Amino acid sequence: MRRPPFATRLKPYGTGLLELAREREEIVCLSGDPTRQCEVDLFRDALPERFVQAGMAEAHMMGLAGALARSGHIPYVHTFGVFATRRPYDQIANAIAAPALPVRIIGFMPGVSSPGGPSHQAIDDIALMRALPNMTVIDVADATEAAQIARALVDLPGPAYVRLKRGEVPVLHPDGHRLSLARAHPLTEGEDAAVFAGGMMVAPALTAAAALARADVHVSVVQVLAVKPLDELTVRQAVARSRVVVTAENHSVIGGLGSAVAEVMAESGSGRPLHRVGIQDTFAEGSHDAHYLFEKYGLSAQHLVNTVWAALALPGPPPTVDDDAATGEYAPV
Repeated sequence: MRRPPFATRLKPYGTGLLELAREREEIVCLSGDPTRQCEVDLFRDALPERFVQAGMAEAHMMGLAGALARSGHIPYVHTFGVFATRRPYDQIANAIAAPALPVRIIGFMPGVSSPGGPSHQAIDDIALMRALPNMTVIDVADATEAAQIARALVDLPGPAYVRLKRGEVPVLHPDGHRLSLARAHPLTEGEDAAVFAGGMMVAPALTAAAALARADVHVSVVQVLAVKPLDELTVRQAVARSRVVVTAENHSVIGGLGSAVAEVMAESGSGRPLHRVGIQDTFAEGSHDAHYLFEKYGLSAQHLVNTVWAALALPGPPPTVDDDAATGEYAPV
């Protein structure tokens, strides 16, 4: 596993989707206006005859995607996460999820990674999509998996919702890594605490684990790529090996990864204390600096360190997270 700070890559998803589309003629690409921002300007420029610019009419776009899927196409639908879920929810439920059609909904700028304030921050998208029958829900963590996710989904039965970071995407996984939609992925080993992290919180979790290791506190970081269906076996195994459990998500603590892990722990009778790091049942303010928002709403690596330290009731102050990223590198908050 790579260690922080991390190298970055531009447009890994858009490149991977275009490569796949050149092989699979049934793939069509839909954009809800932010084409360049969702990396599908690459698709538009290379395969314009299979590209649909739906504009800021997300409900119409989802209905169109359902119709295309019924006609034998595999639609990949793109916009910002909040506009891919809240706005067209009824159309997704009735035109896509209920008939279990192979529509892939790609939502960029999850959680408070958007500076646009409550109207643009998808802090409830996992909860919404997780509640839909037939829907697979995925929170991608790094550029390696972003480049692979389109191919991993192409033959998946039924619909899927994917969260993706916009802009420079960190490279967390080593060369040769292959994502799995079926299994959660342990990234570090430790028996003091288990940290389940998804999406943009995987990099802070690894950074926190490195800081805690210097203080002789050993953390098992488990990347949860698929929040639904959740790999319950890996969750139970990691929980059983740990004294305390922490979930980390760039999403409300209600209805997302923390809720999914809590359900598994409760049903298995694990008896471990659980601490949920995420948006604490509030709307976030806007900011030009996403780092500021991660700090303010308790999503930083230092906050994870502090949470694990307090959960274990360790003496003295917790260790401090280093931030020494160079140009071209990604330093988690």
